[in-house]
Amino acid sequence: MSRKKTSAPPAAGHETVDTITRNLGGRIRELRNRRGWSLEELAKSSGVSRSMLSQIERQRTNPTLNVALRIARALEVELGELLQAPGVSSRITVIRAGDRAYLYRSDRYCAIRTLSPLNLEKDVELYEVRLQPGGALRSSAHYEGTREFLTVARGHVRVESAADREELEVGDSASYRADVPHAIINRGPSEAVVFLVVIYQ
Repeated sequence: MSRKKTSAPPAAGHETVDTITRNLGGRIRELRNRRGWSLEELAKSSGVSRSMLSQIERQRTNPTLNVALRIARALEVELGELLQAPGVSSRITVIRAGDRAYLYRSDRYCAIRTLSPLNLEKDVELYEVRLQPGGALRSSAHYEGTREFLTVARGHVRVESAADREELEVGDSASYRADVPHAIINRGPSEAVVFLVVIYQ
């Protein structure tokens, strides 16, 4: 496979536009999730459309300075913090079990913990989902082409994707369309734990 000729790397201390763009999209997603906000909630608070926010987070477009400032104000951070690059002191990123910043959702029926560093993500997300008896994680359709993959670590769950349904036990895995209404439901008498991967196309 032929390789494209690349230019010399930037001098130390300087970042390329592509690097800043990657940092910005991931940083917005990280800060939004830390506040427990959906894209719709950030859109309402910032005045930036949901579709534009999604494109920025997924590194499909670059925001204007005005848009970036509106997002920063909504997230209550300085613009410089929004552009902050991930730490580079170590190549190993650790998410501690007790770090509540990564607790995406927690209520009496469902707890969701992010297992991947959101500021480094692009099109893949990894979660631990804990469902109490009778609990369910129901989701509206994601973007076209989105799929979810899960493995059951504990309990008995039912997966629904549009009109399709499957019962899963410990050790079972499933993949399904997530660009239609879908759900994970605890069908057992005790807590169910699943590991969920979301892949955006």
